[in-house]
Amino acid sequence: MDASERWQVLRLHVEDGIPLAALARETGIGLRTLERWHHRYKSDGTPTPPAPAAIATRRVAAALVTFTERLALTRPRPSIATLHRLVATEAGRTHQPAPSYATVRRIVAALDPAMVTLALEGPASYRDRHELVLRRRADRPNAIWQADHTQLDILTIGAQPAKPDRPWLTVILDDYSRAICGYTVFLGSPSAMNTALALRQAIWRKPDPTWVMCGIPDILHVDHGSDFTSRHLEHTAIALRIRII
Repeated sequence: MDASERWQVLRLHVEDGIPLAALARETGIGLRTLERWHHRYKSDGTPTPPAPAAIATRRVAAALVTFTERLALTRPRPSIATLHRLVATEAGRTHQPAPSYATVRRIVAALDPAMVTLALEGPASYRDRHELVLRRRADRPNAIWQADHTQLDILTIGAQPAKPDRPWLTVILDDYSRAICGYTVFLGSPSAMNTALALRQAIWRKPDPTWVMCGIPDILHVDHGSDFTSRHLEHTAIALRIRII
């Protein structure tokens, strides 16, 4: 883990106030290690010694560093050899010294992993890899619920056997316990009705006595899908006094 990756973990404590013990549980990094990083941060303002990439790129013009980073975040990402060739061409055009192949590689390696995931793999992969710790802020059950859809990696045969479909899963998750409060599986595109069915199951008591999750949340986290921003869900939230974020 390099310096930038260590800071991505530590800043959740420094900037967002997440306890180090909680970060240790979520990331698998030892609590004493996190405490040592935090002590170094308070002493000199950095969680770890400067990364080699940071030292190497100081000799490269800022405009070329930005140019390299922009190319590295383009989908599909060019190979390092292609990046180096394009950067060298840009350096010649702007009458600046061209960085070496190793320097270009170090600039790419120093990019924020979360930003790389978002740029190259999209928001869904970004949420799965980098937002889980950030969203676990509830201090009790039913304080915050999260709702989202995912298309399952299975095929089902319906009314048209020649055309198998991939079903969708809608899940309502309690932010504090990480327990599933409600869900629905369906064919076709996500809709306000499917979301409402999952929310209804989440709120009501379950027939299974071992599935004890129920109640009304204070806050419901959703994305900007049309079903999540529908008037039907808005009216439901108003009636039940749920704050939608």
